[in-house]
Amino acid sequence: MVSSEAAPLAKTGGLADVVGALPAALQTLGDEVAVVIPRYGFIDLKTARRVWDRLPIFLGPARYDVTIYLAPEEFPLYLIDCPELFDRKGLYGEGGVDYPDNHIRFALFTRAALGVARFLFRTEIFHCHDWQSGLLPPYLRTTFAGDPTFLGVKTLFTIHNLGYRGLFLPSAVAQTALDPALYRPAGLEFYGQLSYIKGGIVFADAVNTVSPTYAKEIQTPEYGFGLDGALRSRANVLYGILNGVDYREWSPENDPFIPAKFSPQDLSGKRVCKARVLEEFGLPASAISAPLIGVVSRFAVQKGADLIAQVASAIVDEGMYLIALGEGEPEYEDLFRAMAAQYPDRIAVHIGFDNALAHRVEAGADIFLMPSQYEPCGLNQMYSLKYGTVPVVRATGGLNDTIEEATGFKFSEYSAPALLTALRAARQAFSSETGWRAKVLRGMGQDFSWSRSAASYSALYRQLLG
Repeated sequence: MVSSEAAPLAKTGGLADVVGALPAALQTLGDEVAVVIPRYGFIDLKTARRVWDRLPIFLGPARYDVTIYLAPEEFPLYLIDCPELFDRKGLYGEGGVDYPDNHIRFALFTRAALGVARFLFRTEIFHCHDWQSGLLPPYLRTTFAGDPTFLGVKTLFTIHNLGYRGLFLPSAVAQTALDPALYRPAGLEFYGQLSYIKGGIVFADAVNTVSPTYAKEIQTPEYGFGLDGALRSRANVLYGILNGVDYREWSPENDPFIPAKFSPQDLSGKRVCKARVLEEFGLPASAISAPLIGVVSRFAVQKGADLIAQVASAIVDEGMYLIALGEGEPEYEDLFRAMAAQYPDRIAVHIGFDNALAHRVEAGADIFLMPSQYEPCGLNQMYSLKYGTVPVVRATGGLNDTIEEATGFKFSEYSAPALLTALRAARQAFSSETGWRAKVLRGMGQDFSWSRSAASYSALYRQLLG
C-alpha cells in the first residue's frame, strides 16, 4: 500500500485510519501486506530500523538520496526519509497554504515506493491511495514498462476524496521525469494542468472508492469535479468498498480516553461522559438533561460548516446544545468561533485536532452531526453508532450507506431548512426516553468492523491477479 498517511504515525483524516487498520485486517485473511509512507519530520525514528541507505532517485537532472526505515508496526511499514522534502511541520502545507514543491515531494515518494518493491518487499499488487500516489500507475506503464521486476504486477487505485485532485502546472511533467506523452486529455492533462489523481484513475488496473454510493456519485457532473467522464470510462473496473472501523480503538467498552466505560448492557457511563465533555467545553452542568449535539470535523465547505452556521440560532431556540472540535479553512474556523461567541452558554468550539477529546465528544454527545455536501465514506458516523450517539447526516456517499431510519436521521437536500427538519426530528425523538434508548441500542448493535471490507479488498486483489 502506497499512502501519504497511516495512523498513528501521520494523520490528517480518514485516509490515515484506513491505511492504519486495513493491512492488519488483511493479514488475518492470510494476505501479506506492507505499507509505504513518507517519513515526515514529526515521526520519531527511535524505534525504527534503517533498512536501506542512500537509494538514489532521479527526477530529470535532480538527484535525491533516500533512506528507508522499517517501523515496528503489526505489519511492515516502510518510511521514506528525504529530509529536504519531508522534514517539515505539515504533511501537505502550513497555515492553509500548500507547499509549492508538493509535485516533487510526492513524485519522489512514489518512485521510492517502487524502490521498496524492488529491493525490500516484492509485491504482486500496488494498492495506491489518493492523489499523492497517483503517479505510480503511469510510471509503471511508461518509465518502468520494460522492467522485469514489475512484470505482471497490478495496480489498484483508491479514491478517498475526489475533491483533492493533485493539480499542478504543466512544467511539473518535466520536473517529475514523466513521459511527456502522458500530458494529454486522455492521460494526465486536466484543463491545462497536470492532475495526479487522474494518473491513478486512467492508468491503474482497477479503481475503487470507499462506499458504494460514492462510487456512483463520482460518475456524475455534480460530484465528479470534472473527472466524471474519466471515471465513467473506467466504470467496468470501478468499485465501491465501504470503509471499516477499528473497534479496538473506537469502542466505549475499552476506550482509554473516556472517563467511564459503557456498553449496550449498561449505559450509565454515557451520562458520566456527557457531564465530563460539557465541563471540558465550558458549558453549564444543567445541559446534562438537554440534547447535546457533537461535531468532530474538518472545518470546510465540504463538511457542511455553512449549514451549521445557518441553523445555529435555531439549535439554541430548540433547547439544544452544540460542541464542535476541528480545524480547517480559516473562514470556517471563524464561523464556529462566531457561533460560540454569540451563544457562549449553548455553543462551544475547540479549534485544533485532539484525538483524546474526539473520543470524549463521541462518547458524551447525544447526537452527532454530519451535514456534508459530499462524503466519500465518513467514519465518525460509524464511531457514533458504537458510542450510542445518534447520527444526523445528509444522505450522500457513505453516510447514506451506513445510516438508516432505525439508527439515525437523514436529510437529502443540501439546505439549512432540510438540516433543521432532521434536527427537529431528533429533538422530538430525544424527548421519548424509551424510544431514544431503543434507537441508541440498535445503533450500538451495528457491525462495521474491517473484516467484511478486508474480505472485499482481498477478493478484488485476487480478481486483479486472475
